[in-house]
Amino acid sequence: MEPYDVIKKVLLTEKSTMAKEAMNKYTFAVDRRANKIDIARAVEVLFKVKVIDVHTMNFEGKKKRIGRIIGRRPNWKKAVVTLAEGSRIEIYEGV
Repeated sequence: MEPYDVIKKVLLTEKSTMAKEAMNKYTFAVDRRANKIDIARAVEVLFKVKVIDVHTMNFEGKKKRIGRIIGRRPNWKKAVVTLAEGSRIEIYEGV
């Protein structure tokens, strides 16, 4: 997979911001077909950092109701990437 296809977006939550500051962990929404090796390579290529560890989680899309019609959000995958000491991702710094 291409690195730009693997990482969909950066997830900025209160919990992910605390993990970034305390343990140098960054959180991304990634392609559901990507494995840990693909995710680590994509982060290293796109942000030019050294990845130590990758944890992934699969989430089932929530059911949503509009009137009497019940729909569903898509399933998605989250990755928490641990970087080496001294490595930083600059897009997080302004947030």
